[in-house]
Amino acid sequence: MHIKDKLAQNEAAGRTGISFEFFPPKTAQGVQNLYDRMDRMHALGPSFIDITWGAGGRLSDLTCEMVNVAQSVYGLETCMHLTCTDMGIEKVDAALQAAYKTGCTNILALRGDPPREQEHWEAVDGGFRYAKDLVKYIRDKYGNHFDIGVGGYPEGADDNSDVDQLIDHLKEKVDAGSSFVVTQMFYDTDNFISWVKKCREKGIHVPIIPGIMPIQTYAAFLRRANWTKIHIPPSWLEALEPVKNDDAAVREIGKTLIADMCRKLMASGINHLHFYTMNLAQSTQQVLGELNLLPSEETPLQRPLPWRPSLGLNRRGEDVRPIFWRNRNSSYVARTQTWDEFPNGRWTDSRSPAFGELDSYGIGLKGTNEQNIKLWGEPKSIRDLSHLFTRYLDGKLDRLPWCDTPITSEASEIGGELLELNKRGLLTINSQPAVNGARSSHSVYGWGPKNGFVYQKAYLELLVPPYLLDELIARIEKNEDLTYHAVSKSGELRTNTRDTPNALTWGIFAGREIVQPTVVETVSFLAWKDEAYRLGEDWAKCHDAASPSRKLIQGVVDTWYLVNIVNNDFHNTYNLFELFKDLDVKDLDVEVATEQKAQPTVAVNEVSPEVPTKN
Repeated sequence: MHIKDKLAQNEAAGRTGISFEFFPPKTAQGVQNLYDRMDRMHALGPSFIDITWGAGGRLSDLTCEMVNVAQSVYGLETCMHLTCTDMGIEKVDAALQAAYKTGCTNILALRGDPPREQEHWEAVDGGFRYAKDLVKYIRDKYGNHFDIGVGGYPEGADDNSDVDQLIDHLKEKVDAGSSFVVTQMFYDTDNFISWVKKCREKGIHVPIIPGIMPIQTYAAFLRRANWTKIHIPPSWLEALEPVKNDDAAVREIGKTLIADMCRKLMASGINHLHFYTMNLAQSTQQVLGELNLLPSEETPLQRPLPWRPSLGLNRRGEDVRPIFWRNRNSSYVARTQTWDEFPNGRWTDSRSPAFGELDSYGIGLKGTNEQNIKLWGEPKSIRDLSHLFTRYLDGKLDRLPWCDTPITSEASEIGGELLELNKRGLLTINSQPAVNGARSSHSVYGWGPKNGFVYQKAYLELLVPPYLLDELIARIEKNEDLTYHAVSKSGELRTNTRDTPNALTWGIFAGREIVQPTVVETVSFLAWKDEAYRLGEDWAKCHDAASPSRKLIQGVVDTWYLVNIVNNDFHNTYNLFELFKDLDVKDLDVEVATEQKAQPTVAVNEVSPEVPTKN
């Protein structure tokens, strides 16, 4: 959606919008850490984010990649910075085409800063000299596909201190096709309000978004203010100077100063705040908390679907996904990026080649070996693995090899049963409780338009040792409401399902057909199987080849089955956890998982011959 339309929606609803700016980090690990932070900050409810181009365009490829990930994986409406610096028309065209392909529909067009090796800004041959020329070029070439923003300078730019002349230039940029303005950071609120009034008097009537720089440390606060040559109110310096060596105290006082500034802006008619995060979350979140702009349990963000929808160009209409990737959203998006089936809104031919080869999509385990050993320790027995999984369920670990995100509040209803199961050595990696007609506004289970009702079947996915498999399957088959898949690393499949999607979650809303956002089906489960076992192997390889931890984890990967179970009676008249009563893993304290003789593969209801057992 265009930023101007989001701003109009917020204004019509009487709501103050927020947005965040990020910049491309210098290291690969920094990029991954920022992705994690962006994902967490999504929960703060930004209308959009923007990603900077970098001085001289040196990080332009990374900017394009980050825009793609933010749009496609995290479902964040993203505005891409694009500067004239070191950018000939060919580079501009390549950047715009990359943005177009990701589904990005918002550009912030800037002249940019000169490269560090140049004292003054100069246009490259065949490039653009002014931001207004870049705006006009984008508008002429792409029409209304891109919403185009430009920069505003309430206290002058580094190479031009004439504010009135800069307002004239801003009017030229707006007249060239810009539809919103994002300003340079400032701390003098009265001056900003006066500047906005001057802009309006000059005929600039597009939305003006103030750039807000939270205060992290005293030194950084002064450095950025001096660099941008902006005025700091004396009262701010008086408040911060006495505690300048105490970063926590600086953030606490700075939070109040910035929040008071924002309140004054909102009282003057500003209804959107753009935060320069400097790739950090805490200070921005503190300010939002002070302003009461954080979503609360009473007023949660309304989710359009139970999973994070993608804003990729070809998948904005996607409303169905297999449940197996619920805890690895980015992996699923990466592996299905080339699908052409999403706009039809249905899970159709899952035999698409989109699942592809694992190595082509970078879906492996996150983090370095040292980081993962520090996080998960060096397990030497099944009991150690059991303890690791229970720590995750208790909220003491942020992730597991199969779960990129912390445990969700949805698990609380079955949390005790999950803990008990894992304490007994049966390792769960995905689950959901049954829901029978919860309001779509429900703080935990709700999604979709208001005044609707949502439903879901109980689901459990776990790793099971081979000597328990026959007994578990026998118990499942005694209940006609239960369906299951069980697969080994080698692809030996046992199931009582037919090769059709089984809806696990659905919603009923006024004036709409039934929406079914998550399903279980055989071929996608087999694709997930490859990924799940690969993640286990990656975890094992974090440890030395001869170590007990390596042998333990690899032993589980090589011999245990990946099993999913669905209770198709969403009234939840049968508790799935009853299946495991008196069903325990032997030798929890065994130091190394020894290879067990594989169980014979007998398909209870044979899968269609055209369904492969391996992807």
